[in-house]
Amino acid sequence: MTMRSPWLVALIAAVTILPVGCRQVSGTDRRQLNAYELDDEIHLGDAAFEEILRSADLVRSGLDFERVRRVANRIAAAARRLHPEVAGRFDWEVVLIEDDEVANAWALPGGKMAVYTGILPYTRNDDGLAAVLGHEAAHAIARHGGENMTRQRLAGLVAIGAALASDPGDRELVSGAATAYGLLGEPAFSRAQESEADELGLFLAADAGYDPREAVSLWQRMAERGGEPLEFLSTHPNSETRVRRLEALMPLAEEIRRRRLDSPASHAP
Repeated sequence: MTMRSPWLVALIAAVTILPVGCRQVSGTDRRQLNAYELDDEIHLGDAAFEEILRSADLVRSGLDFERVRRVANRIAAAARRLHPEVAGRFDWEVVLIEDDEVANAWALPGGKMAVYTGILPYTRNDDGLAAVLGHEAAHAIARHGGENMTRQRLAGLVAIGAALASDPGDRELVSGAATAYGLLGEPAFSRAQESEADELGLFLAADAGYDPREAVSLWQRMAERGGEPLEFLSTHPNSETRVRRLEALMPLAEEIRRRRLDSPASHAP
């Protein structure tokens, strides 16, 4: 008789995580599988940030430094307004890293962000930089890091189950379960997550008072660079798809910006 208990144990462990880890992404209707508590994500993000800074060549003054800090502060304030239950618990911080060969930016769980000098020729102005930082901040707010770590944990359990299943039918069942759980898909960040960050990031930039239409121009400039795709764009939807989605969201983004600029507190520190 075929011994099925090992892979059954793996699958049961995976299934156990599913109901307790199902959360709704702030600002969207999507429910994500995330077994991590927000405090745990923040702790991991802070530790990773400290490790990265040990070897990073930081820019600590100058016009670029001031621009990055100014725009990041306004994006963080918008994040706290639009997503207080998540972003309000972040200790937001941004650094500018001197590396003209890297056209990239990122945000870790907990609101620690970095901009590389190599992306500044593409952002060109505060509005373009807001599009980048809004997008990256949205990854942290949507808790994509915890979601991806959860997927990796489950994929590991399912892989163990598949390895222990001696019967081909059992292995097929395990593979089918992995597909049903969405574990056999695109790596982090997935294109679905990138599109979600594009949407939430557009609204963050708009609420911070920046022109959301600059996001379209930014992505077009970056996509037209030629050669190998930029690291920042490597997992994004193709440019035409992204532009269409952003254009569809633009009326709401512009209304969000109008409301923010009309607010008495719009020019408050």
